[in-house]
Amino acid sequence: MIVVPVPLAERTYDVFVGPGAVDALASTVPPGARRAAIVTQSGLGIDVDPGIEHRTFVIGTGEATKTLASVEDLCRQLAQWGLTRADVVIAVGGGMVTDVAGFAAAVYHRGVELISVSTTLLGQIDAAIGGKTGVNLPEGKNLVGAFWQPRAVICDTDFLATLPPRELRSGMGELAKYHFLDDGSHGSAPLEALTLDEQVARCVAIKAAVVASDEREGGRRATLNYGHTLAHALEIAGSFDLRHGEAVAIGLVYAAELARVLGRIDDARVAEHRTVVSGYDLPVGLPAGSDADELVALFGRDKKAIDGVTFVLDGPDGVETVTDVDRGAIDEALALMTTQGVTR
Repeated sequence: MIVVPVPLAERTYDVFVGPGAVDALASTVPPGARRAAIVTQSGLGIDVDPGIEHRTFVIGTGEATKTLASVEDLCRQLAQWGLTRADVVIAVGGGMVTDVAGFAAAVYHRGVELISVSTTLLGQIDAAIGGKTGVNLPEGKNLVGAFWQPRAVICDTDFLATLPPRELRSGMGELAKYHFLDDGSHGSAPLEALTLDEQVARCVAIKAAVVASDEREGGRRATLNYGHTLAHALEIAGSFDLRHGEAVAIGLVYAAELARVLGRIDDARVAEHRTVVSGYDLPVGLPAGSDADELVALFGRDKKAIDGVTFVLDGPDGVETVTDVDRGAIDEALALMTTQGVTR
């Protein structure tokens, strides 16, 4: 098992990565906790034992249930059971569970300890790490939430063996993102040359370093949203059959095209983005029926948009935030996606 620390100013916690990592769960439960609320979704078939009295709370599935109403319903159930501030919430599932359970833990009794047991690739390399929790509004994704760092994160890679193929592929969209955030400081071997366990641990280490330097997304942490501006717009539009990682994959290619239009990168770097994304059998073009005006309107609602339309883009100094991007450049890059991209 690989243990990756997330070093924060107030508290460092560990991420346990590898087959059988869930066996470490009981050792991460806070001393003095009498009860553990296990928050999960139906159909996962994963039972965990925190070593103390526990009860399972099942939340809904899909983005449509990632709402304030779901958080309220969960908190009411916790109150009816009698969960106290000294107890612990254990999120067992993917990114949806991490977001809803994490947000509930952040606000219930003004903060209850949280442990994440991530069961998807997307969750293990992204959603469960770093303490960002949140739910959607009709106006946009993740617009209401809180920073609430977990006490520990369990990334048992045995869980990945039973993921549906499309769910695993969705996680590959986030994995593709880390190809362009890896500066080599966490190991010299390229990401694609590692075993799956090592890939998960490398991604966790990359994200941990970013979070440690910018816990509340005041600057550098926004780079973790590489590819997400278009991805979130496609997800909010709602008419496309896209998983999150698939949308991120399209967003990565679009971000590369936009960076080229702005003169930040060259043709070879764009081609590298397309090669990495397609190498994971992910889409590289806009889905049929995409409307440029709708997408641009949704870009303006993105939570990074603090000074005009804002993107995270590659460039000579690496991936960074670029504000007030010109509409003409946005449209030109969208047109390149439409004519050159092929949705798989």
